[in-house]
Amino acid sequence: MKIVTWNVNSVRKRETIILDWLAANDPDILLLQETKVVDASFPKTSFEEKGYHLALFGEPGRNGVAIVSKHPIEDVASGLPGDADDPQARYIEATIDGLRVASVYVPNGTSTDSPNFAYKLAFYDRLRRHAAAHLDAETPLVIGGDFNVAPEPIDVYDPTALDGTICYHPKEREALRSLTNQGLYDAFRATNPTRRQFTWWDLRGGSWDRDEGLRIDYLLLSPQTTDRLQSADSDPKTRAGKGISDHIPSWCVLG
Repeated sequence: MKIVTWNVNSVRKRETIILDWLAANDPDILLLQETKVVDASFPKTSFEEKGYHLALFGEPGRNGVAIVSKHPIEDVASGLPGDADDPQARYIEATIDGLRVASVYVPNGTSTDSPNFAYKLAFYDRLRRHAAAHLDAETPLVIGGDFNVAPEPIDVYDPTALDGTICYHPKEREALRSLTNQGLYDAFRATNPTRRQFTWWDLRGGSWDRDEGLRIDYLLLSPQTTDRLQSADSDPKTRAGKGISDHIPSWCVLG
């Protein structure tokens, strides 16, 4: 089973790119982030005509997550528990072939002195508590998405210069560790322990040409799912095309 995560930075703008990539790579499950569209305006027909099932959680013009699957989708739950008043569409999960899969779009945080930074850390705490419930139940689980934190120095282009900035702040890395240290495994790093591979490059300022990126998109696996892990990788070729997202698709293959 091939599971892909991809922040597409507007599903309507990238619709053809996404469908072409699906046709060429044939994943079983695609976890989308930053769809930037309400559910009623999601281009469902294009995906359904290709035989895909959909689970959607969107909002007008920003955020938005989705699950696209070749297999039936069951028990869909939208929204991250822990804050009933949170209006942002950043989390959706469902069961597919006995596997609980989730697509998450963690807040960026904007700047360390912004209320958005506090929201980001609180979101991580909610995600940690929700994942803990699944881990305690020994649920076969994959949480994929844009986590907006680079885990280690190897995951940023300049760890010294970037230390303390958004997506590589010590408090963010601590929040991420509190999530993964419960027993979640980073699929890419588990299979590529020493390889540097970024997943995001700013669309401005030539960062792609200078390879000044971050690895902030990944798939986290429960122990039961990690036992099935065969490989994991990313597709930087998509970042070099026209009309692209600033993120690239990343995936893992389970046996």
